[in-house]
Amino acid sequence: MSNYKPKEFAEMIGVSVKTLQRWDREGILKACRTPKDRRYYTDKQYAEYTGKKGQKTGKTVIYARVSSNNQKDDLNNQIEFLKQYANAKGIIVDEILEDIGSGLNYNRKKWNQLIDRCMAGEITSIVIAHKDRFIRFGYEWFERFLQSNGAEIVIVNNEKMSPEQELINDLISIIHVFSCRIYGLRKYKNKIKGDKEIAKKL
Repeated sequence: MSNYKPKEFAEMIGVSVKTLQRWDREGILKACRTPKDRRYYTDKQYAEYTGKKGQKTGKTVIYARVSSNNQKDDLNNQIEFLKQYANAKGIIVDEILEDIGSGLNYNRKKWNQLIDRCMAGEITSIVIAHKDRFIRFGYEWFERFLQSNGAEIVIVNNEKMSPEQELINDLISIIHVFSCRIYGLRKYKNKIKGDKEIAKKL
């Protein structure tokens, strides 16, 4: 039987060392201890963990998002549609998470909580209406990342839940950000040109 250091075991099961430490404290996955009180893990623990992971004991969550508060009706329709889909497929939904914020925003409160919970092994399925409800760009990377943590994303692909106007707004946001950066660079260059002391050094 092999023993594994926390770092080795964390890599084997696809979580961070900090997650292992927290699980040890909370009794979720207790580490073995050497006579010198060093933590280690065994093949048996690996088999037990992967076996539980295969049984999908985590929660199934509906995640719905719109960009602004004036899209509340669309958010409600989105949730209702996903609930109907889950019922039709015999999927038991444990929780519904709602977010209001751009698909370009990586600081959405509920979205970040969802990612953290997936990393902690609490979520096994996320039901969404469309890829861009989860994230506007880089969806494939997040999908692989969550899969490595035992979480599956179920995409219903209802195009009506993905308004074209919202995409236009996101594109305008991108243009606005880059325009501000270009303006900032020009302003900085003009300031340097106007500063004689800096100009001398250049």
